[in-house]
Amino acid sequence: MSKADFYDVLGVTRECDDKALKSAYRKLAMQYHPDRNPGDTAAEHKFKEISEAYDTLKDPQKRAAYDRFGHAAFNGHGGHGGGFGPDFSSSMSDIFEDIFGEFMGGAARQRQRDARMRGSDLRYNLEITLEDAFTGTTVDIDVPSMSQCETCDGSGAKPGTGFSTCRMCNGRGKVRQAQGFFTIERACPQCQGRGETMDQPCTDCTGQGRKQTSRTLSVDIPKGIEDGTRIRLGGEGEAGLRGGPSGDLYIFVSVKPHQLFQRDGADLFAKVPISMITAALGGEFEVPTLEGTRAKVKVNEGTQPGQRVRLKGKGMPVLRSQQVGDLYVQLDVETPQGLSKRQRELLEEFERESDYSTSPASEGFFDRLKKMFEA
Repeated sequence: MSKADFYDVLGVTRECDDKALKSAYRKLAMQYHPDRNPGDTAAEHKFKEISEAYDTLKDPQKRAAYDRFGHAAFNGHGGHGGGFGPDFSSSMSDIFEDIFGEFMGGAARQRQRDARMRGSDLRYNLEITLEDAFTGTTVDIDVPSMSQCETCDGSGAKPGTGFSTCRMCNGRGKVRQAQGFFTIERACPQCQGRGETMDQPCTDCTGQGRKQTSRTLSVDIPKGIEDGTRIRLGGEGEAGLRGGPSGDLYIFVSVKPHQLFQRDGADLFAKVPISMITAALGGEFEVPTLEGTRAKVKVNEGTQPGQRVRLKGKGMPVLRSQQVGDLYVQLDVETPQGLSKRQRELLEEFERESDYSTSPASEGFFDRLKKMFEA
C-alpha cells in the first residue's frame, strides 16, 4: 500500500510556512493522541502517520528532498540511484558545515538552532475521586506557564524588525582573547554566542519570545486509571526561548481515599459489620456499588468473623481493557454491647443450652490445651 502524501496527512498546502505547518500538526496531534483515544488502534496509527509527516516537513533539508523525490527520497530509491535514507539530511549537513564552515552558513544555522532552546517540561498534580477513576472523566485544569508570545510569534523581535550580525564577533558567536602564549576562545558576551543581535526587542515579552500566562486544558481521564499514573501531553509544557520547541506537560494522577472501599488493582474491598445473630442464623443485606446500584450480600448460617463474600464483576474496570475486577465484602461480626437485663438473661440461657458442638473451634482448642497440661 502506497503511503499518503505528507502534506495531505497534515491538511496543508505545499506552499505553507513553518508556522502553518506547526499549527496543523499540533491540532491533529491533540486530536489523535493515544492518551485521548485509549484502545483506539485507528487513532494510534493516525498519530504515528502525522508525526512522521511533521518530522519530515519541519526540517528544511528533508522537506526539500521530499518535495523533489517524494517518499523515495527516504527509502533508498531516490533521484540519483542511491537514495537518501532517513539520516541523509542531518549527516550531509554536518559534513558540509565541517568542510566549508562560514562559507556555507552552516555555523550560523547551528547557532540559530542552539538559540531556539526547548522549553521546560511541567508537572501538574491532579487528585480525583474513586468514582471518577471508575467511570472516567474529563477535567479542566489551569496551567500557569511560559507561553509563546503572540505579538512576535516567539521570535523575540519587535514586529517589523529583525536580527543583525553581531559586530563584536562578526557573526561567529565566539571571540578570541590572548593570554600569554595561549589564545582562549569563548562565547561572545554581546550576542551570548548567537552570532546575531536583535534590532529591537518585542515590547510585550522583552525579547524572550515568551511570557507568563495561564492556560486552561481539558484532560481526559480514562476509566480504570490507577493511583500514581502519569499522563503526558506532548508540547503542552513551557514554550521554548525565541521560537524553540515547547516542553511537555506531565500530569500525575492521585486517587482520593474512599470512605467505604479500598482498592487493590482492579479489585475492591469493603468491611461491613454484621450482628452476632445474623452471623449465627444467616441472612442478607445490601451494599452500594460504584455503578450507583445496590448489590445483595448473602450471609450463610454460622459465618465466622473475617469471612469474605465475593461479588463478581463489581470491582474496578481494567485500564484500556474490557475486564472488570471483583468486590470482596469482609464480614465483621459485632459483639453486642449495652445489654438490657432481659437480653442478658436470654444469652445466659443460650449459654446453658450450648455445648462444644456449636463451637467446634473452641472445643478443639481447649482439648489441645488440656493435653498440654496433662503431659
